[in-house]
Amino acid sequence: MATFRTNRRTLLKGAGAGIVALGAPHIFTKGAWAQNFCNDPTNGKIVFGFNVPQTGSYAEEGLEQLKAYELAVKHINGEGDGGMLNTLKPIALKGNGVLGRKVEYVTGDTQTNTDAARDGARRMIERDKAIMVTGSVTSGEAIAQQSLCQEMGVIYMSGLTHSNDTTGKDKRRYGFRHFFNAYQSGVAIAPFLAKEYGTDRRAYHLTADYTWGWTQEESIKNATEALGWETVATVRTPLGLGDYSQYLTPVLNSGADVLILNHYGHDMVNSLPQAVQFGLRDRQANGKNFEIVVPMFSELMAVGAGEAVKGIIGTSNWQWSLDDEGTKAFTKAYGEAYGAPPSQSAHTGYVQAILYADAVERAGTFYPPEVIKALEGFEFDGMGNGPTVYRDSDHQCFKEVLVVRGNENPTSRFDVLNVIGKTTREDVTYDASIFGGELGPYEPNEC
Repeated sequence: MATFRTNRRTLLKGAGAGIVALGAPHIFTKGAWAQNFCNDPTNGKIVFGFNVPQTGSYAEEGLEQLKAYELAVKHINGEGDGGMLNTLKPIALKGNGVLGRKVEYVTGDTQTNTDAARDGARRMIERDKAIMVTGSVTSGEAIAQQSLCQEMGVIYMSGLTHSNDTTGKDKRRYGFRHFFNAYQSGVAIAPFLAKEYGTDRRAYHLTADYTWGWTQEESIKNATEALGWETVATVRTPLGLGDYSQYLTPVLNSGADVLILNHYGHDMVNSLPQAVQFGLRDRQANGKNFEIVVPMFSELMAVGAGEAVKGIIGTSNWQWSLDDEGTKAFTKAYGEAYGAPPSQSAHTGYVQAILYADAVERAGTFYPPEVIKALEGFEFDGMGNGPTVYRDSDHQCFKEVLVVRGNENPTSRFDVLNVIGKTTREDVTYDASIFGGELGPYEPNEC
């Protein structure tokens, strides 16, 4: 059922708006606002831009995300079983499009490349007249698109991006992130590492050499050193590397007894099995069993890593086997559409599309400043992560974080991760000022 609020966001702006008819339909046109804005769909199509890696190192995650975006549009437009539109609370969407009009979409391939992501987002805005852009599987892609969208006055709902920088030093007023970040992974995983492996450990980091890897390494390093662990070395590895032998060999004589792989996607799918093949998991070092940790990983990575993932501890944003109503609704709808359970990348994309559409419906307009204000501080539930808030000071979502372990005895090819803990929203909440950055203005540019 639709929820309406009468406040300053829903009052007509501009000269001549001296009388407001509170009983009038909750729909506005661009004439109601002080200025025009980029790709105002009042007299045209409502176009969402889905820009994901369909090729490159993170293509598998990107294609999953794209399928979920397409499913979200069907549900927004009233097709299918409605999925999470049946569980989101509060909700303004009615299952008849956005503000009573059907949504269309265009797609792009970021190629797992920052420049290609930015160029693709620009084409969607300039050529295809997208009113909103969403999608990413690397933080480099997300930050590049978010910056462009701020410049052009188009809201960007990021896809999978885990770097602290996305809602830290590189945050933007026009960008929003539902996915958790590296700092939250560190806070969530540290108690489990202490319980499983103790507080006297020596860690060796291999880290993907870009913004996500850097902040992931920093956050896990800080969290483990706070436990009492010593950091032996931090070594950067190129994105998309196939053979990690030159990076794994030095680990053997380093004095480390834990290898931390700050890798994602195919990088982790390659590096983890190779580390196991090097015999690291069967070694003894410093009188202890040698351990491998992957601080953030997904079902798709776990499937790709095969036997090597068994017993490996990490964190995840969401898991299809959770028992809440939102998760069950989405998993059912996605499974019926595509014949497999959804990944956390798919979940993130789906949720971001729904949240944007619902914010427009609540704001009663596509005018970006009002949609942004409808998202800022928005508290909701029913999307698979428990009670969640979009913090107004940095546009980071806060919700519980999952700690997972590779399943030792899977019952199917999708039964690869067990949830071994949930860290509360309160425990992973931090002061927005610690990562710096400025959101910038509300006022939109006109592309």
